Amino acid sequence: MKIDIKNAVKLIQSTSGKIFTVSFIKKDGTLRKMNCRLGVTKHLKGGELAFDPKEYDLVPVFDVQKNAYRMINTDTLVEITVGGETYKVA
Repeated sequence: MKIDIKNAVKLIQSTSGKIFTVSFIKKDGTLRKMNCRLGVTKHLKGGELAFDPKEYDLVPVFDVQKNAYRMINTDTLVEITVGGETYKVA
């Protein structure tokens, strides 16, 4: 199924802590596939981000394989898999 970027971001926000998979193009031009989830606070050290990720079209997530926080650039989303359904971002 194909969806646009705006609906892809809504889909990510609607996962409410469930694990999902995204594919996107990193800054260096390579494709990254990541299993992640929203709302993880266990590994936070205290401080806050020095910027608002929404201003840069970024979504902060927790990468469950690398056990670290990462940012998804919504402008370069390629594919999202949520609950067994795969969505191509057009």
